[in-house]
Amino acid sequence: MKRSRRYLDNLSKYDLEKNYSIEEALDLLSNSTNTKFDQTVDLSINLGVDPRHADQVIRGTVSLPHGTGKNVKVLVIAKGDKADEALSAGADYAGDKEYLDKIKGGWTDVDIIISTPDMMVEVGKLGRILGPKKLMPNPKSGTVTPDVKNAVTEVKKGKIEYRVDKTGIVHTIIGKSSFDKSKLLDNCNAIMSSIIKAKPNSLKGVYLKKVTLSSTMGPGIRLDKNSFTN
Repeated sequence: MKRSRRYLDNLSKYDLEKNYSIEEALDLLSNSTNTKFDQTVDLSINLGVDPRHADQVIRGTVSLPHGTGKNVKVLVIAKGDKADEALSAGADYAGDKEYLDKIKGGWTDVDIIISTPDMMVEVGKLGRILGPKKLMPNPKSGTVTPDVKNAVTEVKKGKIEYRVDKTGIVHTIIGKSSFDKSKLLDNCNAIMSSIIKAKPNSLKGVYLKKVTLSSTMGPGIRLDKNSFTN
C-alpha cells in the first residue's frame, strides 16, 4: 500500500517494537504532523475471545466523561408526545411512519436510532437495512426505552456503544485530536475499564491481547496492555 509523506513522517517517530504507556502515546499523537481537519482518535482492542460463542460476545455502553467531539445525529422512532419529548431533548429527527418509510426507501443518514418499546414491532421489520449498519435499537444498549428524553441526552453527551467484531476486536472512538491530553486519557480509561469488567467468566487464557491507539490519518501506536489491567 502506498503511504503518504505525512504518514511515513509520523511513523518514523515511533518505535514499532515498543509498547507505550497511554500517556506516552498521546504525547506522540500531539507531536505528530497534523492534517487540515480535526482527526478522530480511536482505540482498537484485540481480545482473546471467540465471538462465535454467545457468552463471549463482548458488548456494552459507556459514557465518555468528555464526549466524543462528534455531532451525533439521533433519530427517535416514537409517536405523539414521546416524539415531542425527543425533539425537546435534542434529537435531530423524531416520528414514526414518516421515518419508517424513509428507512424502507434506503435512508440511514443518522448515527444512532432510539425507539420506544411499542414501536419495535415495526422497527424490527427493518432489520435487513439497519442490522448491517449497526443501527438497530437494542434494550442492552439503552436504545429501546420509554424514557427517550434521557436516552437522547446521554447519547448527545457522549454515551457510546461498543461491540466486539467477528475477529475478536473492539474498535471505538475516544475523542478528537483537538482534545486536551487529560480529556483523551479520561475517555480512554473509561472505555478500557468497561471492557475489562466485561470479561466473561468462562474465558480461559489471555483476555486483553493487544491495544492500539491511532488517529484518522496516522499509524497505530501499540500500548502497554498491562498498564490497564494493573
